[in-house]
Amino acid sequence: MKKVLIVDDSALVRKQLRGLIEELGFEVDTAKNGQEGVEKAIAEDFAVITMDVNMPIMDGITAVKKIMQAKPTPILMVSSLTSEDASTTIEALENGAVDYVAKPGTFNVGLATTGDDLAEKILTLSKMSTRKLARNFSALKGRASRKEHAPIAMPKAIKAVDKVLLIGASTGGPGLIEEICASLPANFPYAVFIVQHMPEKFTSTFATRLARVSALSVTEAVPHEEVSAGCIYIAKGGVHMHFGKKVSGKIIIRLESNKGNRFFQPSVDEMMLSALQVFDPKKIVAVLLTGIGDDGAQGMVAIKKAGGFTFGESEETATVYGMPRVAYENGGVSQQLPFPQIVSKLMQLQ
Repeated sequence: MKKVLIVDDSALVRKQLRGLIEELGFEVDTAKNGQEGVEKAIAEDFAVITMDVNMPIMDGITAVKKIMQAKPTPILMVSSLTSEDASTTIEALENGAVDYVAKPGTFNVGLATTGDDLAEKILTLSKMSTRKLARNFSALKGRASRKEHAPIAMPKAIKAVDKVLLIGASTGGPGLIEEICASLPANFPYAVFIVQHMPEKFTSTFATRLARVSALSVTEAVPHEEVSAGCIYIAKGGVHMHFGKKVSGKIIIRLESNKGNRFFQPSVDEMMLSALQVFDPKKIVAVLLTGIGDDGAQGMVAIKKAGGFTFGESEETATVYGMPRVAYENGGVSQQLPFPQIVSKLMQLQ
């Protein structure tokens, strides 16, 4: 029987998570702080580790770093959906954690909602190849060591949008999105729109972090904002990112609060399908990266059929080969490549 380690200083949270995870058929062990978690993670083999963010003796980020350096294991952060935890959780993802779930009882996040999300992610992460995880972690650290602080993007006059780059990602995506933003040149001629599955408090923090490494202007999407070439727009958590066209022909961002039948909000499919309504399909390049589920597959198929070009991340590098797999199997991928090759292709776009 596979084992899961719960690392959390709250006895109540440990009890709640234990109940949810044992129902999935896993054996469960617990640790009360990061130090104890690291010791147990190194001494035993765990399929998945859930990690609290703020703990006494050793915090979650330090524990993640130590575990990933000593014995790469799929780590799922358990985070309250606050601005403070957002920054820390994203930092943990940048240091090797694979994904996160909402802590039970956080705001309106009940045990049932947490349980559904936790179940899907625990089951998916428990099947991850530790060899791939170790390789991806090594690549992540290599990118971090090569990263140079990008020049601060200066406010620019709005440039008419002719070409569009759409990017979607979920589990395992934040580090990849960061590399793309850090790699695109200052004279990149496309307007870039990104959906990374995150809650509201996280996307603002994520956009701020990306702005520090990108030579382009990076902002969280704002309703009615007129879009510009050479800028990167991060979809806001909790709403879909849509597009509209003014009478003048200029394109603006619209934020749709109605979730519709989408599991995720923001949804990659919603962004891509809306883009097809206002941009010339032949001027659209779409990218679908790692993630659980099938969000983005419908949009990729539609863009490819309309004459746009689509890249899908290959199983070789995808932390979770879910979203790009469904897009590929449905005929929505023009070219399937490992992530480093996708970055190279994007940097060459003219």
